Amino acid sequence: MVREIAETELEELLELYLHLHEGTVPEMTEHLKRAWNTILQDENHHVIVNEVAGKIVSSCVCVVIPNLTRSVRPYALVENVVTCPEHRGRGYGTECLNYAKKIAEEQGCYKIMLLTGAKDRPTLQFYGNAGYDSSDKTAFVQWLE
Repeated sequence: MVREIAETELEELLELYLHLHEGTVPEMTEHLKRAWNTILQDENHHVIVNEVAGKIVSSCVCVVIPNLTRSVRPYALVENVVTCPEHRGRGYGTECLNYAKKIAEEQGCYKIMLLTGAKDRPTLQFYGNAGYDSSDKTAFVQWLE
């Protein structure tokens, strides 16, 4: 079942992020709690999860960003796309991305973007099959400390 995350599911989400790029689950500090509350209170910030048998197995984040160009239409950014390894290849990640697309369409976005650090063919095909085009734009990233 694809849906937006519940406030009480932070710990389960952080466990899922171990399959993304995190090495450990962060300590439940006041800083983490404030960040979580900020996300939950932001109507433009959507943490999407796919639940199977009562367990979150896949997730992505969709942020709708107000914009002054393109007839004042917003755009959406997708981040933190992850599926538990034992549940990959079953469409759960695609369902999360489709849910993000639906949010973007309902909000009148003119585009939805995502970046990936993945270089492996299956992951790139996954994004291509979900409708993302890697030949249309050039992405640059500057990492900040």
